[in-house]
Amino acid sequence: MPNRRQVLTLGAAIVAFDALGVGWVTQAQADTGAKGLPVPRLDGELVTDVAALAEAADDYGQIAHRRPRAVLRPGSVSDVVKVVRFAAEHGIPVAARGQGHSTFGQAQAPGGVVIDSRTLATVHRVSARGVVVDAGATWGEVTKAALAGGLTPPVATDYLGLSVGGTLSVGGIGGATSRHGLVVDTVRELEVVTGDGRLVRCSPTVERELFDAVLGGLGQYGVIVRATLDLVPASTTARIYHLTYPDLRSMTAAQRIALADGRFDYLEGQVVWSGTGWSYLLEGGVYHSASAPDDRAVVRGLPAAAKTEITAMPYFDWLNRVYAVVEQLRPLKFPNPWLNLFLPDRATDSYIEKLLATLTPADTGGGPILLYPFTRRRLTRPMVSVPDSPVVFILSILRMVAPPDEAVVRKLLVDNRSAYDKAVAVGGTQYPIGSIPSRPGDWQRHYGSAYGRVHRLKNRFDPRGILAPEQGIF
Repeated sequence: MPNRRQVLTLGAAIVAFDALGVGWVTQAQADTGAKGLPVPRLDGELVTDVAALAEAADDYGQIAHRRPRAVLRPGSVSDVVKVVRFAAEHGIPVAARGQGHSTFGQAQAPGGVVIDSRTLATVHRVSARGVVVDAGATWGEVTKAALAGGLTPPVATDYLGLSVGGTLSVGGIGGATSRHGLVVDTVRELEVVTGDGRLVRCSPTVERELFDAVLGGLGQYGVIVRATLDLVPASTTARIYHLTYPDLRSMTAAQRIALADGRFDYLEGQVVWSGTGWSYLLEGGVYHSASAPDDRAVVRGLPAAAKTEITAMPYFDWLNRVYAVVEQLRPLKFPNPWLNLFLPDRATDSYIEKLLATLTPADTGGGPILLYPFTRRRLTRPMVSVPDSPVVFILSILRMVAPPDEAVVRKLLVDNRSAYDKAVAVGGTQYPIGSIPSRPGDWQRHYGSAYGRVHRLKNRFDPRGILAPEQGIF
């Protein structure tokens, strides 16, 4: 016999759609005589219960809260096809949601359907040819499965709790981007449900236009349901070098040298409050399985650091180092108005110096400030818009407002907008995972001369314009 929760879920399950009346019709409403167009039979469930809608109207940012009318928990890829096709026929907005790690409502669909991809999370095959994985799987799950075969994804995001589909929709960046590009640059093949409800297999040689559009395409052209990803041989140990500098330019000079000669497998950096002012931390990693590297050789030729710390830990423990902290913070629901920018090398130092002159620890709420470079030539996916510069820096101010305070959030959003405008003025772009209030013309500037192509691809793959409406691109 079903328990009470199962009975409530069954009652909230959607069985029809009334375009002229109440919208979605649940089983409970149908039992009392409500009618509508039958919803396709699903392997999973389409629900309207309060808990599901509240979760889908939420994300890590805790700033935007836009409720959908229904949530799809797919039991198969076929469910995604059926619901997206149904939504396209009736003009219903649709957004795919992975682990809900957006910060400004990017994966929300007010009045529409949110696809909860967590029910499609199987790691199917792992081999030297790559890993085949459903979009709802997390990078932690993928990495563990790969390591069992002595392999690893080439690029790891700092937080392994992100979903594969969500990461591939925005780009995906981490310390190994200096060697391998973005996460989207390591994808071999995709299965995508387009905005008109077609399931398409695409790759660099098959349906190339859709492949390029979806990777870093912010969910505008299709819903990623499965991906084949590159893997590389894994090391067992991460040897981490923390070099502290008293001034910004010494740290970024060291980063540029390390980027150019490739001495680190992992290269990042942070701006850290020391109690009386900002200090600057180069964070480099060398991965190995046999003997440890020669530490003096690793740091040779870099500007002399005020302090050097070297630690070693198991490879997976290093990749997973922030997971526990994020999981502890998530239930606290602190607002996170993040700022994420790509800056051209030529403008980075002066831009950061001016920004830090106006920034206090209270403006970050204890969240980290990340700053590190990568080479533009390693980026191969056209939808990820970065500055026209051989070397690009990412600046991430991962602001946190604790305890929650709406007035502080509003102020920081204004600050984000101001910082973004100044970045655009020096040739920068945004990495669109943060919280920047938008204005007309932003996306035209973001995509530049490619904006016409972006429009054409939207019309081709999502002709009804139902996908990912809260990105605000169209």
